[in-house]
Amino acid sequence: MKMIRTLLAYRRFLLILFTPLLLLPLPLIIRTKEAECAYTLFVVAIFWLTEALPLAVSALLPALMFPMFGIMASKEVASAYFKDFHLLLTGVICLATSIEKWNLHKRIALKMVMLVGVNPAWLTLGFMISCAFLSMWLSNTSTAAMVMPIVEAVAQQIISAEAEVDALEMTYANGATNHALELDEDINECEAVDWKEKTKQLHGYSNGTAAHTTHTMCKVEEEKIPAPSETGTKYRNQRDHKICKVMCLCIAYASTIGGLTTITGTSTNLIFAEQFNTRYPDCQCINFGSWFILCIPITIIILLLSWVWLQWLFLGFNFKEMFQCSKTKSAREQASARVIEEEYKKLGPISYPEVITLVLFFLMALLWFTRDPGFIPGWSSLFSEYPGFATDSTAALIIGLLFFIIPAKTLSRTSNGENIVFDYTPLITWKEFQACMPWEIAILVGGGFALADGCEVSKLSHWIGSKLTPLGSLPAWLIILISSLIVTSVTEVASNPATITIFLPILAPLAEAIHVNPLYILIPTTLCTSFAFLLPVANPPNAIVFSYGHLKVIDMVKAGLGIKIIGVAVVMLAVMTWAMPLFKLHTYPTWARSPSITNSSAL
Repeated sequence: MKMIRTLLAYRRFLLILFTPLLLLPLPLIIRTKEAECAYTLFVVAIFWLTEALPLAVSALLPALMFPMFGIMASKEVASAYFKDFHLLLTGVICLATSIEKWNLHKRIALKMVMLVGVNPAWLTLGFMISCAFLSMWLSNTSTAAMVMPIVEAVAQQIISAEAEVDALEMTYANGATNHALELDEDINECEAVDWKEKTKQLHGYSNGTAAHTTHTMCKVEEEKIPAPSETGTKYRNQRDHKICKVMCLCIAYASTIGGLTTITGTSTNLIFAEQFNTRYPDCQCINFGSWFILCIPITIIILLLSWVWLQWLFLGFNFKEMFQCSKTKSAREQASARVIEEEYKKLGPISYPEVITLVLFFLMALLWFTRDPGFIPGWSSLFSEYPGFATDSTAALIIGLLFFIIPAKTLSRTSNGENIVFDYTPLITWKEFQACMPWEIAILVGGGFALADGCEVSKLSHWIGSKLTPLGSLPAWLIILISSLIVTSVTEVASNPATITIFLPILAPLAEAIHVNPLYILIPTTLCTSFAFLLPVANPPNAIVFSYGHLKVIDMVKAGLGIKIIGVAVVMLAVMTWAMPLFKLHTYPTWARSPSITNSSAL
């Protein structure tokens, strides 16, 4: 047993040590560039899947191994680690940094929930819409981390409201002197007490002073409501627990689903766009506008069906109750509305930095949409002498630089009319930007580009494509379904960026070998890579909501399996319908024909 415990403790070290050694016969026996590149690919892929080394550290291995095998020169490998993607990421992170710094994300989330309403079902939909919208522009992890504290406050307020209602009924049933009028007065008195203090009382954390409050209802609450330690749970009943579960899951899944919508919404989309544009430079069909047109219906459909699925799975789906507009709000609904309004009031009036950030946010989106919309000339046509030079990263950098230039404070006047001069401080500083910049993802993506370049130079990708040619006998829809199911399964145990980085260099040659439009296979594969819904460790949003203690693994597995099926089905529907004319998927494009493919059969 002691030896087993020792091996488990050093399992990562043993994996790092033995993986290269066990795979070493591959390049020693098969002395070809394809085998040497495959050896590098296998080592990096295993380290990525197991995370024996940090993802960014594993991504640096091609820079070490390709020059040693003579596949690529060190300068050539190094150039793969910084591409157009990194400039786009820099501009987006500038925007995200300003949004987080000035609490604009919180204002947007709360306002959208206030517009939707406080019925548990509609409240859940409001949180999902808020998260999905935010994750279009921010990272999925940041979105979940931002919104989850608000959701937790609302959930706890619902439990508190239920406790008050139970205490009222118990007092009246026990023949207390409170009649209807006196009960209303007591409710009003208790509402004047600090909500946070009452929540502490409900959960058994009240201090001695609070125990001797003069309010009759507060005494009843303290005497009648057992502490969590006495009941073994922190919920009033099973329904309260299920409401907390639904709210947590809706945040995790909406954060991921919303990221599908924009090319910058998630790292998998960015990796696909960069690798695709690098492999097929003559194709100008993948840009911010075309991706948004493709994915906004996908996101909306998956979001609504996921909402219905979560409601049905945990709370039941009562259409009559949900759509009864004249129904009086329950105590828990009033409490939810109160806590959301209080949180919004704490933000105060919208500030100058928030306004500027919002303006720059819309300006960046506008520049992305109008760069090359396709149906009309975009602003990139102003530089017709240099076609293809201006990309989405150009627009991102223009706006990103403005965040470092525009001052965060304006001049204000005293009562005497004199200006008060503040020290010049931009909307964001370099230190704040560095704190938000996901350097690990930047290096990981660079490592993926280096691997893709190595596969091309060594002809490994063409060799794989030639071996996969027999799959051409299968229907195209079946190939898409199989590849989508494979990646959506692998992504549960591997990070999304690592999964898409591994499979893109394999699936692109497959599409070329079977003479199918590469987008026909790569688009659904990219989207399905984000469907990591089953396990808490599958992606960061899952882990964040799981850490709040409302969920069990089985809850996430049951809910996630349904949403994963919904997601794959909707993506398949999109590829078979509106994506067809959008990207001309029914034809094999000229930009996909590579002269080297015809020679690959000889390898």
